[in-house]
Amino acid sequence: MQMMDAAVFTGPGRIALERKPVPQAGPGEAVVKVTMTTICGTDVHILKGEYPVQPGLTIGHEPVGVIAELGAGVAGYEIGQRVVVGAITPCGQCHSCLEAHQSQCGGHAMGGWRFGNTIDGCQAEYVRVPFAMANLAPIPDGLSDEQVLMCPDIMSTGFGGAENGGIRIGDTVAVFAQGPIGLCATAGARLRGASRIIAVDTVPERLAMARTLGADHVIDFRQTDPVDEILRLTDGRGADVTIEALGTQQTFESCLRALRPGGTLSSLGVYSGKLSLPLDAFAAGLGDHKIITTLCPGGKHRMQRLMNTLASGRLDLRLLVTHRFPLARIEEAYALFASQTDGVLKVAIVP
Repeated sequence: MQMMDAAVFTGPGRIALERKPVPQAGPGEAVVKVTMTTICGTDVHILKGEYPVQPGLTIGHEPVGVIAELGAGVAGYEIGQRVVVGAITPCGQCHSCLEAHQSQCGGHAMGGWRFGNTIDGCQAEYVRVPFAMANLAPIPDGLSDEQVLMCPDIMSTGFGGAENGGIRIGDTVAVFAQGPIGLCATAGARLRGASRIIAVDTVPERLAMARTLGADHVIDFRQTDPVDEILRLTDGRGADVTIEALGTQQTFESCLRALRPGGTLSSLGVYSGKLSLPLDAFAAGLGDHKIITTLCPGGKHRMQRLMNTLASGRLDLRLLVTHRFPLARIEEAYALFASQTDGVLKVAIVP
């Protein structure tokens, strides 16, 4: 039996490198040899025990690699072909998928999120891909692994927040939190045509990156009240769209308070515990506000569209990769990423 290295969740506070059998492709599936992956904030929630997964599960949901095996019935691909696979792997055939809610595949919340959640993920040398023909997206010639590394989750989620927020040409958009997803939301808002983008954070490197990716104004929330400053910048009107990219009561509430009547709060955060709606900020439910949530859009068509954007040269997300580790140092990579020190944004993991 061929064996491989894999980063395995062994219990709260512990992800360890272990030896596991290389997966085999069943009907309709593929096995991808992972050439690059990364660590997501959701993986840190798993590490801390804040999101439940079974001990022994391989973690990770952002694979870039080459096809190593194709199961029966998978056509149109070949062994050795470079591919990216979304963090969300919809079947493409269920009611939710056919209603264009691929992230909710199977008809239950987060049903499309399988890697590192309900099946083994991709922080390993190999990963088994379900519903391969719906999820394998060939990487265009000329794009490197590092260029497409953000496509499976971070870019798709951040852009999804901008898209679902309904940003129109000329809108004012405020993005709360400039981690990797918030930065991609900032870039997505610019591509959607926002004329004024306000980025909120406190880490100098992240605020500088927000400017690079399209922010017109940056607010350090430790120095200035972001709601007051957004209202000042908009002459008291508020932002047309606010994007919450952290997942805390404080940032959610600030997004609501900074929003104009009739505006949209686009929520990307993963919340833990109870989330409350303050009556004054919510205008007692009479402010015509829209609150919308987004789980990372997946599937090969989504990945192809994101890679087309990168290939056009309009955006370079290699800027987000600040650190690089071999898979053998995955525990060190987790420690750095979870601590948010040394200017870390995203880490590239190379098996």
